[in-house]
Formats: sequence, C-alpha cells, structure tokens
Amino acid sequence: MFNQIRAAIIAIALIIPLSTIAIWNSSQSMEFSETMVENKKIVIFASFYPLYEFTKEVGQDKVDVSFLVPPGIEPHEWEPSIKDIQIMQKSDLIIINGIGFENWVDGIHKINPNLTVVDTSYGITPIKANPESNLEIFTDKYNEFRTDPHIWLNPIMVRIQIQNIANSLIKLDPENANYYQKNADSYKLKLEFLDKKIRNDLSKCNKKDFFSFHNAFSYFALEYGLSQHTVLKSIDPLEDPSPKDIQEVVDLTKTLETNVIFTEEFINQKLSQVIADETGSKLLVLSPLEFADENRTYLERMEQNLANLKEALCN
Repeated sequence: MFNQIRAAIIAIALIIPLSTIAIWNSSQSMEFSETMVENKKIVIFASFYPLYEFTKEVGQDKVDVSFLVPPGIEPHEWEPSIKDIQIMQKSDLIIINGIGFENWVDGIHKINPNLTVVDTSYGITPIKANPESNLEIFTDKYNEFRTDPHIWLNPIMVRIQIQNIANSLIKLDPENANYYQKNADSYKLKLEFLDKKIRNDLSKCNKKDFFSFHNAFSYFALEYGLSQHTVLKSIDPLEDPSPKDIQEVVDLTKTLETNVIFTEEFINQKLSQVIADETGSKLLVLSPLEFADENRTYLERMEQNLANLKEALCN
C-alpha cells in the first residue's frame, strides 16, 4: 500500500510540471507563429556586398537580406557549398549582379529551376574585359565573351540595377509597389547627385590616365572619359602578374608621368608598393567595393574613391 501511494505521489509530481511546460511551450509556439505572420518579410540573399546594400535601400523594413559570400572571401572566387544551396532554397529571391560575375548560377538552376534569381544587369550592355582603355562594347550575348562584370562602380548603371531590384519586389509583393518604387526613386536621386559630382570634379583635372590594381573600373572610366590602366591584366584581383607585366606597368607609369598607383583594401599591397617605389609614385586605395565596410555606405565609399582619383588626376 505504501509503495502504491508513493508511486502515485511521484507520478503526480512529474505530470503537473510536464503539463505546465507543454502548455507554456504550446502558448509560446503560437505566439511565435503569430509574430512570424505579423512580421513576415521577404527573405532575400544578395550575392555580395553592393547588391546587399542596394536591396536594403529598396526593400527597407519589408525585406530580410543576407550576403551569400561570407565576409573576407573574394566574391570572384566564391562557389556555394551544399549547405549554401540548401539555405538559398528557403529564400524568396536571390539577387545577383549578372554579366558572368556569379558563374555558379547555372549550376544552382539545374539543382532547383524554381528558385527566383534576379539578374540586376538586365538592360545593361556589357563591355569586353580589357585592361587598357580601348574598350569594346558588345551587343551580342555576353556569355560568348569574357566580359567585365563591375557595373556597380558606375552610378548610372547602378540606377538600372536599383530599378531591376524594385521591379522584382513589386512583382513579388504588388500590394507594396508604391513603397518599393518610392524607395528606389529616392536612392536613384542620390546616385544622380553622385554622378553629377563625379563629372563636375573630374572635369577640373588635366589628366585622364590612372592605374587601378585590377581591371575593375572599365565602366567607370568609359562613363567619365578616363583611361584605365591596371597593375594586373585581369578582372580577377587574385591572379599573379608575370615579371614582364610588372615591367610594362613600371615603364608605362614613367611614360605617363603617373604620380599615384592605386591598390585595394583587401589584397596584398606589396606588389603595388614595389611599383610605386620604383616609379616614385604615391600609393592610394581605389576600392572596387566588393567587400562590406561597416562604417561607410556605398555612396560614401564612392566619394572616397573620387577624392583619391582627384589626387591622381588633378595634381
């Protein structure tokens, strides 16, 4: 009898807390679900930093945007892992630059053709990658050529990218079409001011030739009447130049009487420093903006690029 009473007491002691926990968990789950419904946002993955910021500007509090390329990883070289692909399949949109920059997209589509991928380069005519200034424009399918993907460094082309992002959000969420378009128009106006500032400031410079680190500023140079030369003869900043390439750069900087050699924030600056020392040039940063900067926006960093370009071209 004693054992039976004792067993009953223990059972009651266990059941009551477990029941309480179950009820609490059920309540919390319902509250969490209701919160998720109330705060439902469009889940978006942007392939790399500039597109992340552009998408945030257009979608603002109605989107949840994340990078695909992890911090510190060169976006030219990144390939998604199986885990990355699984995460992407849970998204509403994947925003890419296009023009061949994300060479992994075709593979993703083969795995899941239902993923919605937004190519922000739609409507932009690509140019063939060329480390020098004689740029050739192609109207044929750009995947037949090795093209320069760095359209995000030209504010005029970013305006097109912004509208493409807005169009994709409006299509997905037509009830908030005015909201997305208003945000897009506001940011495009800021890009217009940036474009005017670049044109006005560079028009006062007597030089047109500059040396970027890798072939990232072709669209920018073409837009503003400049001649880009490069330390690396590549659109990939991780490639290594040959000794002949380095000597050609040194000789050309002397011929053009260049007083500034540009490097980039997240690469080994030894090569650029060697060329700067050899030619008596100053070493400054001209950022391709491929990596995020927590302290500065895209627009602020573009203005810093402009300030450094002016030092190279106006002095």
